[in-house]
Amino acid sequence: MFGIADYGAFVAAVLLFLLIPGPGNLALITSTGKGGVKGGLAATLGVILGDQALLWMAVAGVSALLAAYPSAFHAVQWLGAAYLAWLGARMLLAKPGDAPVLNIRVGQYLRQAFFITLLNPKAIVFYMAFFPLFVNPQTHQGAITFVAMALTIAALTFGYGLTLVLLVKGLAQRMQASPRVGQVLEKMAGLCLIGFGLRLVSR
Repeated sequence: MFGIADYGAFVAAVLLFLLIPGPGNLALITSTGKGGVKGGLAATLGVILGDQALLWMAVAGVSALLAAYPSAFHAVQWLGAAYLAWLGARMLLAKPGDAPVLNIRVGQYLRQAFFITLLNPKAIVFYMAFFPLFVNPQTHQGAITFVAMALTIAALTFGYGLTLVLLVKGLAQRMQASPRVGQVLEKMAGLCLIGFGLRLVSR
């Protein structure tokens, strides 16, 4: 289908990738907790844009560059880990009454999720190594194949993000009603982000 080797397996792989706990999921949950459905959907759009950037970089041959220069990939890993740890530390050290680390403005949620996705080594590995495996060299149709893959990933990510946002909506309302709950969850989210960062550089 459109030059994609086993379209069903491709869809399943993308869904599995989305379900794996990681910084992207945490960004969606935290953004929904801080900004409600609007904040969660803005973060979903940020994740989609980050995915699309990585996908088209893979198409442009960045995967070959990283394969030729492994140090470049390690540099990206360290950069991503540092960014996650920085965000986590800010959330962990935030005091009651401080401005939220993930600002309530929609654009902030979008940019935050975009950079978390763009610097997430898990996403980079998927698009630079795993993603090319689904391109069928015999039936490849050039740009049509990549556009079909990009649209599929965007649609699946939006559907997943919308579902997650709606599920978290009830928790978000509780957070807004009880500042104490929100503070505890923010500290937990900060610890998780620092943990993700440490895990990335310890491999």
